[in-house]
Amino acid sequence: MDNLKITVFQGYLFWENTDKNLQNISLRLSGGIREKTDLIILPEMFSTGFTMDAERLAEPMDGKSMKWMHKTAQQYDCVVTGSIIIKETDKYYNRLIWMRPDGSYDHYDKRHLFALGKEHNTYTAGTKKLFVELNSWVICPMICYDLRFPVWLRNVAEKPYDLLILVANWPERRALHWRTLLPARAVENQAYVIGVNRVGHDGNEVYHSGDSTCIDPNGNVVYYKRDEDDVYTFSIIADEVKKARRALPFLKDADEFEIK
Repeated sequence: MDNLKITVFQGYLFWENTDKNLQNISLRLSGGIREKTDLIILPEMFSTGFTMDAERLAEPMDGKSMKWMHKTAQQYDCVVTGSIIIKETDKYYNRLIWMRPDGSYDHYDKRHLFALGKEHNTYTAGTKKLFVELNSWVICPMICYDLRFPVWLRNVAEKPYDLLILVANWPERRALHWRTLLPARAVENQAYVIGVNRVGHDGNEVYHSGDSTCIDPNGNVVYYKRDEDDVYTFSIIADEVKKARRALPFLKDADEFEIK
């Protein structure tokens, strides 16, 4: 397992304006990526902001956001991930895409829909986790509100993930929860955790302070940025995962459970 170079995009999202968001993110990435990276992580609903107007803004799986992700993955020769609004048959999904440079992809549909924001009235919940591999790392990507549900995010000893990713539109009014739960998930699962959030006000005048962060398996902060736009690349270290699990092999003592 090699070290991974991660690039995070923390930025303002233009409300319900896909073209402007894709153009702005492209511009920001071109000015902010100065070295080879393995993975670019974008926020939740990065092309629209966290909107319930799926009927107007949803795209098919061959839509402009998917094509942009493929083009960006090719340009930087890396994986690009983040969530977008997808329409499939007659249903809408808050769907995370894991896009590779060759155009192949995997996806994860957000399981825990934010009822306080009426997300469950518009979108259909996913039922399956996604595990992907990159440079021998096992990675589990999730979306925003999933962070509050530790059973869904729980690591297992048989095939543990090494990196947990949360892409989000997490408001500043609950930023303390975000900053508390991300380190908790890292420590309890003995894995790196990366949370990538947006900044600024959305179309509902909800303010987002960013607070994008990377936490190592022992709870130490590798990266943190609040309130500012940022494109930043950093490394996560394979040996840190191995050392944490050797020193305290408590994943082997974890309870078995079944999610229904």
